[in-house]
Amino acid sequence: MPKTYEPIATTTLGSSATEINFTSISGSFTDLILVGRFSSTTLIFGGMNLRFNSDSGSNYSYTLLEGTGSAASSARASNTTAMEMGYNGTNDAGQNIIIQIQNYSNTTTNKTAISRYNSPAGQVMSYVGLWRNTAAITSIRFAVNNQALATGSTFTLYGIKAE
Repeated sequence: MPKTYEPIATTTLGSSATEINFTSISGSFTDLILVGRFSSTTLIFGGMNLRFNSDSGSNYSYTLLEGTGSAASSARASNTTAMEMGYNGTNDAGQNIIIQIQNYSNTTTNKTAISRYNSPAGQVMSYVGLWRNTAAITSIRFAVNNQALATGSTFTLYGIKAE
């Protein structure tokens, strides 16, 4: 069965911001994909987080695997107020993140997300996250800790449809 990516919304920052919000998300897709391309060298130092449906309760968990070319590490956190999906400790342009949110409109299961984050400096991370809530996802907040997303950074939310 072929899958089709349909752009739902795109945001290109005209000025720096600490968060991007996608609202009024239709339930007509099977999965969602969020793609972020970060511009500039004045970038994030800290975590990149997701929240769904304005839920700021301790309902999120995540696991991280990271490689730098010379070292590997892992981390895990439970009962957090957001789902970490990337972490930047470098200051280089050209970083990007791809987040897939599976089965987001189902109302009988908790929601999961998988991300891949990488930077030209050689930092590669993969996260898997859990939102302990069965509500259909209708809004997504992507936020950063400690600094702002730079002007010119672009974020596109896609819906995947099974045909």
